[in-house]
Parts: sequence; structure tokens; C-alpha cells
Amino acid sequence: MAASKKGTSPAERQNGIDRTIDLLEALLHLRAPSRLSDLAKQMGAPRSTVYAIANRLIEADLLESVGEGGQVYFGKAVHLYGRAYAEANPLHRRCREALDRLATQHSATAQLCALRGRKYVVVDTRDGSGLFRITTDVGIEVPLPWTASGRLLLDHMSPAEIRAFVPKEDFRLPDGRVLDIDDFIKDVARARRDGKCVTTALSDRFTSCLAAPIRDKKGVAVATLCFVVPADSVKERRTALLDDLVATATELSDRH
Repeated sequence: MAASKKGTSPAERQNGIDRTIDLLEALLHLRAPSRLSDLAKQMGAPRSTVYAIANRLIEADLLESVGEGGQVYFGKAVHLYGRAYAEANPLHRRCREALDRLATQHSATAQLCALRGRKYVVVDTRDGSGLFRITTDVGIEVPLPWTASGRLLLDHMSPAEIRAFVPKEDFRLPDGRVLDIDDFIKDVARARRDGKCVTTALSDRFTSCLAAPIRDKKGVAVATLCFVVPADSVKERRTALLDDLVATATELSDRH
């Protein structure tokens, strides 16, 4: 295979791209500044390679040096890219407005959730004015079986596809209980049929997750709106919250 003018083969360039992505992903998972030597160890990459990549990213403001211990973290360019994406994405802009209204009107934590790889992530969140506040941090990857949103985000898949997609270890809850995969698949089918989903005491025994899907033109749930509420919330309140979630998510869905 012919090398480029700079003497780097396509395979080597691809490896460099992969290493760069691995470095950014490692920082995202850590969610804190880290030493490059520790990042290299976590990535299983040569320290020299990681240092070279980090130096270039620092030059581009994608990373920045933090403190005096040789730590790095995301730089201001990452924030600018994120802002540009949010401002240019019409669905995300409308979802931000919806979250503001839902959280304010119902005094409950409202979240926008989506798939990332084989996990569930909170993309955006708003805290309500109530005393009960328990949330998943934005960007933290959570096993799909732990959430109501996870069931809706998989409801376009067949049982066989779900079995292949969800890692077996993700059916183990934080308290050690193991969800039955057949029951989970039934939950997914029920969520699709009902157009909404409620789970209680899965990721946290004190909470319930109420979710409704935002669908694309093909009917695939590309995101969800959800409320996180106390597990002992009265039935009438849950019904009101779900009704508003479904109506709002339907309005945000691409039906054309």
C-alpha cells in the first residue's frame, strides 16, 4: 500500500484517529482532569503516542492543561462545538424549550435521553423546584435495562436483535438483582404498544422513571422525554406527568 507524501500509510493515519477518539472517550468517561500517563495506561497505548496526540489537541484548544501535575481536560473548543451543534439542531433546540416547561410546570426533574452505542445517556436535564432531586449526570452511560427510556429506545428491534444488542452484564441492577431477559423483551414490546413506559426501583429503589418516545419518520425512537419522580408518587400525579410527556414527545416527533 502506498504511503502518503508525509510517509504515513492510511492504516497508520486511521490508527492515529482511533487513538484520538479513545483519548477523548477516556476523558469523557472519567469526567475529570487526568494525567496523560494514566490515560495512556487506560487506553493501552504508548505514552509517546498519547503525548503527541494530546499536544496537538492542546494546540487546537480541544484539550487544555490543568494544574501543575501534567493533567489535561477538555478545552474551550469542545464547548464551542457543542454550542454550535445545539444551536443548529432544531430538535435539540425545541427539546430544550420542552424541558424548561415540563420541569417548571410539574416541579419535577425532566430529562432528554438517547442511545449512545449500546448504552443510555441523558443528553440534557432540568431540575424542578421540588425537594426531590435525583438524576443521572449528563453524558454518563447507563445500561439500557435500568431505565424506562431504555425500553422505548429499543422498541424498533426484534427480540433477537435486542438479545444481540444489550450486553448480558447490563441486566444486573446496582443492588445485585438480575433482570430476566425474556421479561425485559416483553417490557419493550409493551412500551411500544403503549407509547410510554414506567419503571420503578431499578437503578434506584426510591425512584420511578416515566418516559415517552420522540420518533423519527420511520417510527424509531431517536430520543425520549422522561421524568424522574419519587417511587411513592400518587397515581393521579403519575398519570398527569405521563399524559404531558406523551403529548410533548408526540409534538416533537417527526410525523411527516
